Amino acid sequence: MLQKLYDWVDERVDITPMWRDLADHEVPEHVNPAHHFSAFIYCFGGLTFFITVIQILSGMFLTMYYVPDIVNAYESVKYLQNEVAYGQIVRGMHHWGASVVIVMMFLHTLRVFFTGSYKKPRELNWVVGVMIFGVMLGLGFTGYLLPWDMKAYFATAVGIEIASSVPLIGGMIETFLAGGDVLGAQTLARFFAIHVFFLPAALLALMGIHFILIRRQGISGPL
Repeated sequence: MLQKLYDWVDERVDITPMWRDLADHEVPEHVNPAHHFSAFIYCFGGLTFFITVIQILSGMFLTMYYVPDIVNAYESVKYLQNEVAYGQIVRGMHHWGASVVIVMMFLHTLRVFFTGSYKKPRELNWVVGVMIFGVMLGLGFTGYLLPWDMKAYFATAVGIEIASSVPLIGGMIETFLAGGDVLGAQTLARFFAIHVFFLPAALLALMGIHFILIRRQGISGPL
């Protein structure tokens, strides 16, 4: 059945050459765990991508139940946790995945730095990777407020206060994030929009560029 479906699509879209181009791409010997024990350090990028996919899928599920206003936000999270089938598991995956993806990305960044993989001709990809890191941190910061409990509220207040101390533009950043003089409905709405729409769009665009550059330049050589 699947083969017939594949043949039907392939006859109209000709996807076999594209699939073979991806599947037949050679992997350097120094990243093969069968030949080099140290090859495991090259897995951090793939693990980061895998966890990011989990974050996107679990986030889509959470969005179906979350209500982004200060009256119902906390109750919608509570309902998701206690009433929705597997809701607690999915939210737990999203909650802990937000921390794990930062750890994996940090380890990936260390690997790239200490193996010199940021050097010519991969300088642009290093810059793109740093931008992805910044977007991930932004996702973590904006997502923290969404449950709208006391811990999230005061942690976000501290974060915005820190952002306001940036020279010259600190005031504008504070106004943009808070949406007013105090944290309230406008703040939650902005954080939700940034977390669900703006930052994911930036993340997907940067990841696309990142993968294209990796494809063009290949994996860097051994240390």
